Amino acid sequence: MNKLIQNLFGLVDFEIKKLVGYDNINYLIKSENNKCIFKTYPYTQELLDLLKAETEILFAINKNDPSKFPIPIEFIDELTIKINTRDHKKSIYRALSFLDGTFIGNVESTKELFQSLGVFLAQMDIYLEKITNYTIQSRCWEWDIQYLLLNKKYINDIVNVKDRNTVLYFFQQFEENVTPVLHKLRKQIIHNDANEWNILVKNNTVSGIIDFGDLAYSPLVNELAVAITYGCYDKEKPLLWACYIIEAYHGVLPLEEIEIQTLYYLIAARLCISVCNSAHSKKINPDNAYASISEKNAWNMLHIWLTINPIEAENKFRSAIDLPLKQSQKVNKIIEKRYRYTSPILSLSYQEPIYMDRSAFQYMYDSYGNTFLDAYNNIPHVGHSHPKVVDAGQRQIAKLNTNTRYIYDLLTDYSEKLLSKFPNSLNKVYFVNSGSAATDLAIRMAKAHTKLKKVMVVEHGYHGNTQAAIDISDYKFNNPKGEGQKNHVLKTVIPDTYKGKYTTQDAGSKYANDAIELIKDSTDPIALFIAEPIVGCGGQVPLAKGYLKEIYPAIRNQGGVCISDEVQTGFGRLGDHYWGYEAQEVIPDIVIVGKPMANGHPMGAVICTDEIAESFGKGVEFFSSFGGNPVSCAIALSVIETIDHEKLQQNAKIVGDYYKSLFIKLQEKHVCIGDVRGSGLFLGIEIIKENTHEPNTALAQNIKNKLRHNHILISTDGPYNNVLKTKPPLCFTKENAKMVVDTIDYILELP
Repeated sequence: MNKLIQNLFGLVDFEIKKLVGYDNINYLIKSENNKCIFKTYPYTQELLDLLKAETEILFAINKNDPSKFPIPIEFIDELTIKINTRDHKKSIYRALSFLDGTFIGNVESTKELFQSLGVFLAQMDIYLEKITNYTIQSRCWEWDIQYLLLNKKYINDIVNVKDRNTVLYFFQQFEENVTPVLHKLRKQIIHNDANEWNILVKNNTVSGIIDFGDLAYSPLVNELAVAITYGCYDKEKPLLWACYIIEAYHGVLPLEEIEIQTLYYLIAARLCISVCNSAHSKKINPDNAYASISEKNAWNMLHIWLTINPIEAENKFRSAIDLPLKQSQKVNKIIEKRYRYTSPILSLSYQEPIYMDRSAFQYMYDSYGNTFLDAYNNIPHVGHSHPKVVDAGQRQIAKLNTNTRYIYDLLTDYSEKLLSKFPNSLNKVYFVNSGSAATDLAIRMAKAHTKLKKVMVVEHGYHGNTQAAIDISDYKFNNPKGEGQKNHVLKTVIPDTYKGKYTTQDAGSKYANDAIELIKDSTDPIALFIAEPIVGCGGQVPLAKGYLKEIYPAIRNQGGVCISDEVQTGFGRLGDHYWGYEAQEVIPDIVIVGKPMANGHPMGAVICTDEIAESFGKGVEFFSSFGGNPVSCAIALSVIETIDHEKLQQNAKIVGDYYKSLFIKLQEKHVCIGDVRGSGLFLGIEIIKENTHEPNTALAQNIKNKLRHNHILISTDGPYNNVLKTKPPLCFTKENAKMVVDTIDYILELP
């Protein structure tokens, strides 16, 4: 190398030091009166053309301010770029002037420094705006944010599945929020790599920038997106620091409203580009530490970015440049409009209802910029807007959606996958559009099979909103406004081991014996017995251990069938079991599923035995226009695959056990917590009056509504509405669980 430097520069007395590089090798050369950076690259014609373009741009920009940007240095033969064959390899050589200063990554961040960065970038972009270079303008590559989708090929190189999902989510958000308006964004040549190891500082002021190798003809706002990404990705409050840069940039080079509207998503896109390329680099060259130098910080900011409501980010950016804030209608006006077309009988959650705008995984974003941690909604089972589920629905609805009288593979593919989760005896499935419709169909099937009419239910049970489902739902028919218990319905008490009739270890058997006595005393045999493994509307009450093991045989012995309502407890939510009935060591004759099976897309199903299916088949035709349609099946299939691939049942077990343990510790501290029950991510916390089992409805409501004001969503249930219920998406984390419990602790400590 020394001899090469002598030949290229004509130097005799000099020092040479190898520097780190991303995909090329650089050297610092010091001579008596000068320092420069000598850069070497493996030869390609495309790279040679790009280096020529970069050299041209550097000469042009240095006419404005030669102290801030590298200057191409001529070799001894007056060329600035040389092609040479050395060691049988064709290489490209060039040299750039050395700029003094300290990297911004090595100095303490201050408001003044970040404002200086904004001013510097704006001035540089004003210089670059005047330059035309068709080589750069034709460049299409992965590190230009507008070409984010070129990085899709690297997503599977991200090892951690939750990280991979985060990236997939932001890819989809880019396609939704940026791609449609890309053509409206101002474009010019930009530096495109204002990271912390390219920006130089002197006296708390940005003094220069190096490495023009990422030059791009791209939306101007991407210059800011890149700078904000690397300037803020190690900050706890990235929006605050981002606004310092934005405000100063705008003061020199005014930004347009549409640029501010897209900036949140552009920053996320650059973070995704960074982590995708780091993952790919680690895969193909695990020894290159430089390629992953910013990876930890990028992931950190990407996860923080997920907790930031896009409206909040946009309004912060708007405020920084004195644009009017994005406003939504007041909630009371929205409710007023809602009731113009619907009825107050369609209830709303919380004393102050929430006007939602969008969501992601375990987070929900309202229309006013607030982010809520969702510890409540069990319907988006694998997470709100889960990218795999979204992709499955989008792809299938663009391909085929039709009624079920046609043949298509997805119905059988999903049926096979769903039935693989059940024992062999449960081998027939019927698809409908909801859990309520599934209940209705299950009742019809059970009666067709048994030729009986009487139905046995559990106190406080809820099974849907059809008339048939309401007739067997004590939660509805026993309501003061309900129709009362019908003659064909037999009700047994809820087997509650906390405050019920029996609380000892053999409570399940005792409750079952009482129920069996009711069966014996019934004037008519029972057609079907239906129960939820955990009675949600009863206050998240798990059936006492062994309860179903004794009731099921008694029902079958007198000619009836047993139905497990798994609408809320199924698909791995309970952690230890995929289906709730497994905790009771029984196998039902019919299973009802709904709500989470398609992550909120309207779908339900009845799973039954061959014998019941055969009996049902002797009656009139069963037909559901959209039950099991191609789109529903595609989405539902993606849900099961996601549960398996991401090990979400195991996550429900691990996080759920931790979550429950935190509540048990809280129970030791606060006497108002009477009971902590449930399993996995299906928990109930009973709030009582001090030193008694008497329900404390007012306190439970206070906790729920104060959590809402602390941007955490849970709800209440039970006959007295005094049980806090938490059934979050299965991607919930231990950190999320701790936040919920710590906030409840804080609320209970308030005077």
